[in-house]
Amino acid sequence: MLTYEITAIVRADLCDAYERYMTDRHIPDVMQTGAFIAATFSRSEPGRYRIRYEVVSREAMDAYLAAHAPGLRQHFADTFPSGVELSREEWTILDGWPS
Repeated sequence: MLTYEITAIVRADLCDAYERYMTDRHIPDVMQTGAFIAATFSRSEPGRYRIRYEVVSREAMDAYLAAHAPGLRQHFADTFPSGVELSREEWTILDGWPS
C-alpha cells in the first residue's frame, strides 16, 4: 500500500484559518478526486500538522499528481501565500499489524 503524507509548519496567527481550510475545503476536495481511500489530519504541537492519505494505487497517485494536484496546490497557495511551509512524501507500507 502507498501513502501520501504532507507535513505543514504553520505560523501561529494562521493556525485557526489553516485548520478550517483543511477540514472544510482542501481535504474534502482531495478525497473527491477518487485517488485516496482514507485520510487523517493530525497535529503534534501547535503549528505542526500532518495529513496522511491512503492511496488507491500507484496509477491513481500518478493520475492525481498530473490532473488534480496542480489546481489544488494553486488554490492552497492563493489562500495561504505565506506563513505555511510544506513537505510532501510518498511512503510504501512494507508490512502492518492489526490493532
